[in-house]
Amino acid sequence: MKIIAMIPARYSASRFPGKLMKELGGKPVIQRTYEATMATKLFDEVYVVTDSDVIFNSINNSGGKAIMSQKEHDCGSDRIAEAVEGMDIDIVINVQGDEPFIDEVSLSKLIEVFENDQNEEIDLASLKVELKHEDEIQNPNNVKVITDLKNFAMYFSRSPIPFDRSQDGTKYYKHIGVYAFRKKALIDFYNTPKTPLELAEKIEGIRYLEVGKRIKMVETNTPVIGIDTPEDLEKAKAILKSNEESN
Repeated sequence: MKIIAMIPARYSASRFPGKLMKELGGKPVIQRTYEATMATKLFDEVYVVTDSDVIFNSINNSGGKAIMSQKEHDCGSDRIAEAVEGMDIDIVINVQGDEPFIDEVSLSKLIEVFENDQNEEIDLASLKVELKHEDEIQNPNNVKVITDLKNFAMYFSRSPIPFDRSQDGTKYYKHIGVYAFRKKALIDFYNTPKTPLELAEKIEGIRYLEVGKRIKMVETNTPVIGIDTPEDLEKAKAILKSNEESN
């Protein structure tokens, strides 16, 4: 089973333009993410796929592998699908470009889903983490996920789901946007127009559900540290410095 990692890297970002090229410990954020993904040694290949000459050149000049998108894309899945369409691979893991502290243990759990799926009944795997605080639960930037009794995703929403009418301490889970795809599921997504609920919620994962794909959710206890704002970048710098001092 050939497994690769793809890191979609769009230069423009509404909340923090150019964030992937911001300096983090002497290197661009995207390079930190690429190197962290490589360091897991879980993948046959790791690529950055981008719409930006700046990012493309930065990765290639540092000895990494980058692919330039040939089309405009609205989401990471589409960007990755275009890049892998002609590749002979089985599983693709989408690593977010703004997460330079990517967690090896969580990625290993995603790969295990497919290693244990002998009948190839699972189309995708993704991560979830429990939300502990009410402000996190109410925050529409935190995409929530509900699952069935076998931990397959039933729905994603920016609203708090489920509605806790019983007030009995219902748990809420945040969907972490690290996807592992079978190649066919990814290409099927690429060739399917946007779906109604996807458009309503602005969540690409819903398109997979609306067309009948099965997404196995894997719980992780490791918080994902993404860089969405300048404040997040300062936090990341502090974390990196602390990690380097402890080593």
